[in-house]
Order: sequence, then structure tokens, then C-alpha cells
Amino acid sequence: MTSTLARPGGDTATEPGKHQPLTRLGPGRTLTELVLGVVAAVVLSLVLQFGANRLRIDPGTYVPDALVNLAVAAIVVVLFGALVYPRAARWPLWVRLGGSWAALTALSTLLLAIPLQGTRFFLGGSSVDNTFRLQYMERLTTSAGLSDVNYHGLAAYYPGGWFWLGGRFANLLGLEGWAAYKPYSITWAAVSGVVAFVLWSLVVRRRMALLASVATVLAGFVAVAPEEPYAWPTTAWLAPIMLLAWRVLRFRGRVPAWTLVLIGVYLGFSAVTYTLHVAFGVAAVVLLALITLVLAVRAGEPAGPVLKRLLLRLVVIGVITAALALITWGPFILAGGLGKPNVAAHFLPEISAYFPMPFTSVNPFGVLCLAGLIWLLLRARRDPVAFVLLVLAALVYAWFALSNLALLVRTTLLSFRFIVTVDVVLAVAGAFALAELVRALPKLTGRARPVRTVAFVLAVLGAVSVSQTIVSSSLKNVVDTAESDYYPDGWNANFEHDPKQDGYWTPQLVSTIAQLTGRPPTGNIVLSAHDRLLSFEPYWGFQQTTPHYANPLGAYAQRNDEIRSWATARSSADLLARLRANPHEAPNVFVLRRGNDGKLLAPITSDTFPRAVPLRVDEVGFAPELFASREFQRRDVGPFTVIVNTSASPIS
Repeated sequence: MTSTLARPGGDTATEPGKHQPLTRLGPGRTLTELVLGVVAAVVLSLVLQFGANRLRIDPGTYVPDALVNLAVAAIVVVLFGALVYPRAARWPLWVRLGGSWAALTALSTLLLAIPLQGTRFFLGGSSVDNTFRLQYMERLTTSAGLSDVNYHGLAAYYPGGWFWLGGRFANLLGLEGWAAYKPYSITWAAVSGVVAFVLWSLVVRRRMALLASVATVLAGFVAVAPEEPYAWPTTAWLAPIMLLAWRVLRFRGRVPAWTLVLIGVYLGFSAVTYTLHVAFGVAAVVLLALITLVLAVRAGEPAGPVLKRLLLRLVVIGVITAALALITWGPFILAGGLGKPNVAAHFLPEISAYFPMPFTSVNPFGVLCLAGLIWLLLRARRDPVAFVLLVLAALVYAWFALSNLALLVRTTLLSFRFIVTVDVVLAVAGAFALAELVRALPKLTGRARPVRTVAFVLAVLGAVSVSQTIVSSSLKNVVDTAESDYYPDGWNANFEHDPKQDGYWTPQLVSTIAQLTGRPPTGNIVLSAHDRLLSFEPYWGFQQTTPHYANPLGAYAQRNDEIRSWATARSSADLLARLRANPHEAPNVFVLRRGNDGKLLAPITSDTFPRAVPLRVDEVGFAPELFASREFQRRDVGPFTVIVNTSASPIS
């Protein structure tokens, strides 16, 4: 049974069979383009970031908005001009490839670098989840080992692949981890778009690959996906990889081994950077395999040989995925981490309670997604691209349903993390739909040039409209936070230096800890009431800021109980005895907040899922006399008190 694949832009081709090429690029060309494209994206992105930082525009003006809107308009005019008018197809291949890489790099880089030119922080500053992310960057900048982000001596729990590379990036540029996070994250956004273009080029024509990549970038920024920079790459690459997987699974002949390796590498990369995405990716591959089995049997093939063929391919993909996953997950599994209590999925924000409906928005992006949805429903039976995209969209909605069902057993599947996935899928589908419409209209009107002109103008206006929404709405709050959060020198991008803000006291706290301990930062275990402190210095933490990021091997609840127990000590000697008897390495540094009643306060955070904010913060009060022993050294720093246990054993 042979099905046809309609290709926007003109001709049709039969779906790959025994005697037809599986991919549009061979292994050598694919590897070459991936390597050269990544190198080009990294270099150009860093150059553009350097230029953006030299603008030196103070926060509080609309100048960055105006400049980024102008830059995006220029980029999309060139891009869509090359796509719509056929003369560009006659340019040499290296010009077309280099131009595509440059345009995608500039688009992703400038959408971030210009709005953030006034701050050293990335989107979101050092607030909320970025407190943890900066801490991880700081940890793996200081050490090349995959250690836990917070707890000393424990196997890493949160996948550290992206952060480990970030540490090497920081070392190469001579930056501290927190300072490297912004340029590193922006560079990854640029790389993500270029790699997406290469991957799309494997399964569709170049022009459509470029159009799909532009739609991917814009959709990702609408959903502010780059704010989680280690999750954005595997989202951007999901659709072309799954289309490749579909072709590999459907192929009746012998498949090239490198295609299986590429799929396995993608899933393995997901495993070492963002666990949720490897789970989704594996589910998608298995689902496509099951559909392949059903279709093959319905077409008259014996079930046994088809099943054997599919299992062999899945096993190869699975072995590669597992081998890569063990790089970060192996030590944690060997330490028995899988059997420990884990509350990482205990989070149900409002957006997770509602199914995503991007096609209902009355704006150009909503229209694009609506066009994509209609195209998927109309073309899925005849077009493999539409079919795979429809399967991915359906899987996202199924994931939402299962996540909501999981509430019955008091957990979730963190479905809100896949809102960007459905945005990207529908936006890419919309791009294919509009390309097919542009191809069909000249046949109806008999005039090609006016159709191309209208398509060009509407595409440019639509892309600029979406980018302006990104700048003025999607990114606004996280850019504002990046400008208002305090650097480790006690200032922020707005030149504020307010003693009422905790961030003002960060440099004094760091210097005080160094003076009182005489140890390097990595030689201290800190219990801190100032959570940002561990984002800027690689101290080990006695307790993770929130239970949702805490290593299950760290016994989060037990550590909370230990802190409460220390506060009930009867005397300084009793406190020292309890610290020595503690089953975990006790803190040698306490950074506590002075309360109005004279007590020294340490925050204790507990999981309160399924509340919208699933955290409760209690203040545990220590009587000052508990630190009266000569073995404790104390110094007040602003609203904080730094106490060092000089009798604590050095970290082994």
C-alpha cells in the first residue's frame, strides 16, 4: 500500500519504501551541517551579544524595544523574501545555508540580548527557579564533577548535562557561574534554532525546513520557553526527530544505523538535560511504533515480522538512550535514589488545570495555530508531516488528561511544561498550511506574482506582530525581574543599592563568612536565611531552598526535623552535641535573620501540594544564647547574623 506525501511548494513524492532514500541528507552531510551550524551559531550569537551589551541603554526606557523590533523586522524581511521569491533558490548552497544559520541565530539572540542588554542576569533574574539554576551553574563551574547542586557528598539528582557544559563555558570565558548563565542561555537559544533547521532538513525540503524553524523559534518565545534554557532545545527539536522516527519505523527495508543513533542521541540528550522530555519522547516513539504495527497489519503484512522489525529498532534506540542517560542517572540509581520519596511533580499551577488552546487567541499567533489545527485535521491521512504533528499534539492533550487524573493519587505529570510543545507543533503546522495555500492559489487565480507578494507582506507583518507581542508582553515581566534583582555586589541594573533589600547585604555576608571560617566557599556547609547566597557562591547547603528541587537522597523532611530539634536545644553545649550527632553533615555556617523578638530565625519550607503555591515557609527561632559557646563566632551583618562553628570538622 503506497501513500503520497504532499510537499508544500510543488511536487509530491511517495513515502519512503525499500528503494527510496529515508532522509534528504546523508550521515556525512548531516554531521557536517550540525557541527558547522552549531559553531556558526555560537560564534555569531556571542558577537551579537557583545554588540547588544555595548548599547549601554539604562533600564526604564523603550529604546531596547524599538531596537529589537527593528532588528526582527529586518531579519524576517530578508528571510521571507528569500523564501517567497524563487530567485534565491539559485544562490550557491553555502550562501543559502550560511544565511539561514545567520538569520535564525540573529532572531533568537537579538530577541533576548537586546531586551536584556541592561542587566547581567538572564530572564527572571535570580528569583524563584533561577535561584536553583544559578546555584547549579555555580556548583558545576567550580567543579567538573557531576555533584549534587546543594548537598555535599550526594550523587546528583537533577540532570546536570546542560549545567556541566555551562560550567565549562564559564571556565573558558573566565566567568563566575552566575555571570555566565545569561550569555550561555542566550547562546543555547541560538543553537536550538539552527539545529532545528538541520533536523527539519532531514525530512522536508530546505525552504520548508527554514519556515518550520522560524515558526518554532517564534512559538517558543511566545511561551517564554527560553526562560528554561535547558528544556528549550529538546522542545525545539522534538517534531523533526519524531518525523524521522516515523519514517524509520515505517521503512520496510534495512534502515541506516545512523538514523537510529540520531534518535537515540536526541532521547539520551533529553535524559541528561530534562527528564520530563525523555519520558515524553519515549512515549511518542512507542506510540508511533504501535501505530506502525496497526497500519502494517491492516495493509496485509504478517504481525510477527513487523513486530520483530519494530522491536529491533526500538531496542537499538533504547540502548543508546539508556547509555547516555546513565551518565547523569547512573550514580543516583546506584545510590538507591529511585526508591526515595520524591515530590518533584507536586506542582499544579493554574495553567496546568486547563487544556492549552493557543488557537483561540485573537491575534496573528492564534490565527497561525488555528490554521495549523485545521491543516492537521484535513491532511493527516495523506501527509506524514501532518500525521506526526497531529500525533504529538494529541499526546500533549493526553498528557494533560493523565496529569489531571494523577491528582487522584496526589501527584501530577507536570503537564504545564508541555504548553510550549503544543504551541510549537501548531505553529509549525500553521506554517505548512499557509505554504500549501500559497502554492495552491496561483493555480486558482492564474497569477503567481501577486500571490507571492501578498504572501510575503502578510508573512512579514504576522512575524513582526508576533515578535512585538513577545517583546511587549511575553518577556516583559521576566526582563523587569532581571533588571531589579540584586547582583552579588549589592547593586542591581537599575543602580539601586537599598539596605532594606536582602541583596544589598550579599557581599558583606560573603566576606564575613570568608573571614570567620578561613575556608574557601566549597569548604563550607551553610544553613542560610538568605536563599540567593548559594546562587552566587559555591557553598554547600545543609537544606535545599524548596523540596521540589531537593535530592531524594538528601532526606529533606528529616533535615527539617533536625533544624527544629537544634532550635530546642537546652544550651550551647547541647546544641553542639546535637550538631555532632546529626546523621547528615551539619552546617558549620549559620546565616540567620534577626527577629523582632530577639530570636535568630531560619526558614523551614514544606510541601503543601495541591495548593496553587505548594509551599509553606515556617520560621524556626534560635535563642541567641544557644551560640554563646566560645566554639561559635558571631557577627551581625545588616538584618542577618552570621555564626560559624569553629569546631566543625573540615569537609572531606
